[in-house]
Amino acid sequence: MAEPGTTTQDALPKGFRSAEQGWPELRRIPHPPYRIPLLGDLLGASRRTPVQDSLKYAEQLGPIFRRKVFGREFVFVGGAGLAADMADETRFAKHVGLGIANLRPVVGDALFTAYNHEPNWQLAHDVLAPGFSREAMAAYHPMMLDVAERLTGHWDRELTAGRAVDVPGDMTKLTLETIARTGFGHDFGSFERARPHPFVTAMVGTLTYAQRLNTVPHPALLRDATRRNEADIAHLHDTVGELVQARRSGGGGDGDLLDRMLDTAHPETGERLSAENVRRQVITFLVAGHETTSGALSFALHYLSLDPRIAARARDEVDRVWGDTAVPGYDQVARLRYVRKVLDEALRLWPTAPAFAREAREDTVLGGEHPMRRGAWALVLISMLHRDREVWGPDAERFDPDRFDAAAVRARAPHTFKPFGTGARACIGRQFALHEATLVLGLLLRRYELRPDPAYRLRVTERLTLMPEGLRLYLDRRHPAPTASRVPVPDEVPSDSGCPVHRAGD
Repeated sequence: MAEPGTTTQDALPKGFRSAEQGWPELRRIPHPPYRIPLLGDLLGASRRTPVQDSLKYAEQLGPIFRRKVFGREFVFVGGAGLAADMADETRFAKHVGLGIANLRPVVGDALFTAYNHEPNWQLAHDVLAPGFSREAMAAYHPMMLDVAERLTGHWDRELTAGRAVDVPGDMTKLTLETIARTGFGHDFGSFERARPHPFVTAMVGTLTYAQRLNTVPHPALLRDATRRNEADIAHLHDTVGELVQARRSGGGGDGDLLDRMLDTAHPETGERLSAENVRRQVITFLVAGHETTSGALSFALHYLSLDPRIAARARDEVDRVWGDTAVPGYDQVARLRYVRKVLDEALRLWPTAPAFAREAREDTVLGGEHPMRRGAWALVLISMLHRDREVWGPDAERFDPDRFDAAAVRARAPHTFKPFGTGARACIGRQFALHEATLVLGLLLRRYELRPDPAYRLRVTERLTLMPEGLRLYLDRRHPAPTASRVPVPDEVPSDSGCPVHRAGD
């Protein structure tokens, strides 16, 4: 007989399940002190910064702990050994956690939000995977350069006017325009607007609302916010519906992601994405394809501005690798090894998608110590994993790109660096994001010296993704780099080599 909440004997339980239902020895897992009846572990916590609160608890409670909010119990995992255990695809699968499930009214069973049993995930993944091949990425490269040129044009104007640049705002414009151009042949005109594009406003609204749903005992308490969220969802659907309709009536584009969604059949079954599925996938790529990358770029620029030594080393590499090339080619981006390390280290300290959830495929024991029933789940807190001192050393809070030297990466155990999730459901667009971000950092370092606001202290805002809040930088225009022939870089590898960060088991 099927378990309650399942449709077949083989299906895992669905919907939210408090930890009491899946962890037989939950009492052994520590929780914060001063637990309040009914409210749970809310004392000293902020509904605006749940990830950062959880990091503080991790310091006190260790590699696994639990938090209770309005009668709902959550288990958090961040120790490297336990996180590696949960990365075992034979024992664990993706769990669509509460925050992600809150986005299903927006995108339904799209790549990011689909439950494991829903067939549309595999269909969309198989149809779209070729859109992130090396050949496809090389075709996107010129469009990335065009959008980056719009960014530098805007920054040149701000520099001339003596104004600091709005780093998170401008990175959001950049990454939105990049995914819109490369994926869907669309231009939102973000750099020509004084205010954020209405699509961005609606998108941020839905992400913020999804986050807030986790912090109240019942959605009825967010009545006004719920109405605004419904309007935001309608705007997202209308915008994308018009985009898709224009493509259909226009007879196709240049072979971008949208063309693949509309025209490509599954290579084995011949099945195609439905019109509704196409709309959901487009929204998913527009949201996920720019929100996380803009945060990663913003954090990287923040740390570069704080350490002139690191910035100079990265800038020297750009000058050395790109030489007097006016426009860097696709292959030249992968040769920026140190710039990529800067980006990886920013993603280590502040993974912009800060957590992923995993559920047990069958009854199991986590780390040989904590029994889990089939369907039990936990939230792997990536920021906590990336600060595990047993892996990253006693100075794990310090920004140090040399942690990603090839030898250091080989010396670390697998599954210790997870900014894009894990397993079959890891981010399909991670190479797209890494190429775009490395290219943009190289272009900005080549063109500008970055100066921080001396009064600024890093504040991180949370809306399912992480972003530095209020970050503004001052710019100085660099003198043209001396003309030089191409000089080999000692640790250079071919551009089509395997990712230097992910180990064989990742």
